Amino acid sequence: MDQFKGQPRLPKFAVPKRYDIRLKPDLSACTFAGSVSIDLDIVADTKFIVLNAADLSVNSGSVCFTSSKVFEPVNVELVEADEILVLEFAETLPIGEGVLSIDFDGVLNEKMKGFYKSTYEHQGEKKNMAVTQFEPVDARKCFPCWDEPACKAKFKITLDVPSELVALSNMPVIEETVDGPLKTVSYQETPIISTYLVAVVVGLFNYVEDHTSDGIKVRVYCQVGKANQGKFALHVAVKTLELYKVYFAVQYPLPKLDMIAVPDFAAGAMENYGLVTYRETALLFDDKHSAAANKQRVVTVVAHELAHQWFGNLVTMEWWTHLWLNEGFATWNGRCGLSFLKKTEGLRLDGLEGSHPIEVEINHASEIDEIFDAISYRKGASVIRMLQSYLGAECFQMSLASYIKKYAYSNAKTEDLWTALEEGSGEPVNNLMNSWTKQKGYPVVSVKLKDQKLEFEQWFSWRWAVDCPITLCCGSYDVKKNFLLQTKSETLDAKESSLDEIRSAWVKVNVHQTGFYRVKYDDDLAARLRYAIEKKYLTETDRFGILEDSFALCMARYQSLTSLLTLMGAYREELEYTVLSNLISISNKLMRIAADATPELLDYINQFFINLFQISAEKLGWDPKQGESHLDSMLRGEILTALAVFGHDPTINEASSLASCPDHNMVLEVLNFALSSEVRSQDAVFGLAAVSKEGRETAWTWMKDKWDHISKTYGSGFLLTRFISSVVSPFASFEKAKEVEEFFASRIKPSIARTLKQSIERVNINAKWVQSIQKEKQLAEAVKELAQGKY
Repeated sequence: MDQFKGQPRLPKFAVPKRYDIRLKPDLSACTFAGSVSIDLDIVADTKFIVLNAADLSVNSGSVCFTSSKVFEPVNVELVEADEILVLEFAETLPIGEGVLSIDFDGVLNEKMKGFYKSTYEHQGEKKNMAVTQFEPVDARKCFPCWDEPACKAKFKITLDVPSELVALSNMPVIEETVDGPLKTVSYQETPIISTYLVAVVVGLFNYVEDHTSDGIKVRVYCQVGKANQGKFALHVAVKTLELYKVYFAVQYPLPKLDMIAVPDFAAGAMENYGLVTYRETALLFDDKHSAAANKQRVVTVVAHELAHQWFGNLVTMEWWTHLWLNEGFATWNGRCGLSFLKKTEGLRLDGLEGSHPIEVEINHASEIDEIFDAISYRKGASVIRMLQSYLGAECFQMSLASYIKKYAYSNAKTEDLWTALEEGSGEPVNNLMNSWTKQKGYPVVSVKLKDQKLEFEQWFSWRWAVDCPITLCCGSYDVKKNFLLQTKSETLDAKESSLDEIRSAWVKVNVHQTGFYRVKYDDDLAARLRYAIEKKYLTETDRFGILEDSFALCMARYQSLTSLLTLMGAYREELEYTVLSNLISISNKLMRIAADATPELLDYINQFFINLFQISAEKLGWDPKQGESHLDSMLRGEILTALAVFGHDPTINEASSLASCPDHNMVLEVLNFALSSEVRSQDAVFGLAAVSKEGRETAWTWMKDKWDHISKTYGSGFLLTRFISSVVSPFASFEKAKEVEEFFASRIKPSIARTLKQSIERVNINAKWVQSIQKEKQLAEAVKELAQGKY
């Protein structure tokens, strides 16, 4: 049996075709019993059947394989380290079809993965519900299966549940039989899907319902008494399904779509086929009490998850290496016109040595959780947006529809998508895109103006070779030039390119931020862009991009802090949410780094930030205005919070924030409260990001003291790694980086290794940035002038 241990994937002796699963959850004891019969196709001579199983108690006596006769295994071994179930038979199994039957038991766990317990209150009484979360590799914690995305099969599910409860699965109910306190619910058989998309939810719920124009029944389920809060998401879902049906030129393939708000949920949402599960904050919206940001979140998350019904569920990646095909496209679809915003997160993570390519090798199941990150989601979406811009929207859409039709109900690799787009466009997409997905990092394109010629050069801190689609405009968005930068450097003659205004006009490279690269301008071109920003000549997207690139270049020490602060002064009358929100975020980071680098200048820097945001804050005011956009509503909270953080006395007197408190004991009290039973485990991490700069050391000491508890509670996944990145990344000293490394040396495991490496790298980057700022000449003079309003 040793030959099957330590392998990244299952052997290919047997291919599952259909599962008949029966589950009986006990919501009082928090256990479940189950049985599964799997139609298999034995395709090679073998005495073994190897499949996935974890945290299950398998009844060895129940295991049998039936084909020409009944075969009973001579050995049944559950290898917990590799999460596999190995069945050894006395004789070689016959080639062809057969049925594998297994009975098993399990525990409804509290880790929000596999088949787990969530709690809620009904009429003042605490109750349990049963929920599944199988992505990426936790279906095996609910039933033995071939838990790999390429092993698609049909699923026939039957549930035995308390008769008063609602029981949901991927497909509609076909039969429900009540027998006293229990009922048996049977569902239509699914089309072929991957195991990670199978779903079951059992609990007490209300729902609201609507239909698409072609008759698809859409429901939003939630806790009893909250049904009205599901109406907005229901409206969004119906419209989104109809939009995607047209865009992908393929009907939504199931007869119904249920979306359900789950009180305990680790991620934001999960795209289970026909039964999408959500955090309550990502699905429910209360007109009277929800923040404006909540409405925006509902739209983007619903759009993301429903895009998956085509991209991921209908056409599924062949292996987790190609996860970006799922998440990149869903993020691109879900963001619509705001896709450039999330590109920022992809660029920031991809600037680290500890980043990874979009396509990343997976050698063990424990490594998969960590690639659900900004590279797979945000960089993936950005590369898609760049390619769409290069090929043209209509050509891209038609080629994408062709790809979905070709690979519907099957699996695809990245190369399959490139081939479809290449065939549809006639462009060399494979050659163009391989370097973007198979290597980490991105280029920085530097631009200089010399003798009426624009000189372009692409470079980065490690080896980079790429065909980079360059777009630029000069003095007007009507004067535009596109070309492919295929060498390290290239010169563009202004006269030959009809850029007659280049002597005095502004030049914006990477128009509308469609390309996944940074741009560094020479001093003359940078000054022209500052003027264009002040005069509102540039679009919101381009104002955002110039600021973001400048911040990144400053952090990487390719640009001075003085030049960044001077650029920021050009945004003092900015009112667009996307730009101002990023300006606030950057200001917060600069305030923290300045506290480490030049504490003697911190008061001046804070005063500069107060001056920067006061005009916008005064225009927005404290109170909502009739008919204002939800983006303005979102911005009001962010900008007033920023003014309080930077020490604006009138704002502080009106309101202040508990999490930003500098008092050590108060910070410790908040952190301990986050891990208490009064806070759901899913929410504990969200207090960490708001810890003040004075509270960093307190948070680090606290996490070290609580690490065993945190690690045991979360096991692996997004919530665990968030503790590390949130607490560690804000530090800015080489000594602290070494201390973190030493603490985790004996606690490292594959599920946190990548995040830990990235977090320590960020600390070292911050430390080098501190050193650079301390050496910067004339910084003090510039900061004092900026604080006095001299821009």
